[in-house]
Amino acid sequence: MTKLAPLTLYGRAWCHLCDDMRAALEPLLAEFDAQVQVIDVDSDPLLEARYNERVPVLLCDGVELCHYHLHESRVRGALAARAADAKAAAS
Repeated sequence: MTKLAPLTLYGRAWCHLCDDMRAALEPLLAEFDAQVQVIDVDSDPLLEARYNERVPVLLCDGVELCHYHLHESRVRGALAARAADAKAAAS
C-alpha cells in the first residue's frame, strides 16, 4: 500500500502540546499506514503569524481537524475517508 501523507502538523520545537499530539497521533499513523509532515511555525514568519498560540494544529488535505489536543475520532474519520478514496481509485 502506498503511504498516505495527508496530514500536516504545525507546531514548535519547544511545545509540549505539540509533542503530546505527535505521540497521540502515532497509533493512527500506524493503523492507516499514513505519514505526517511536521512543520515548525517558527521557521516562517507567515506561519508564526497564522498559528502562533494555537499550536499544535493538525490539518488533513488543508482542512483543520484539531488544535491543542488530538481529536481522535475526527482524525480517524479523515484518514478512513482518504483510504476509502484511494482504494476506490485503485479499483
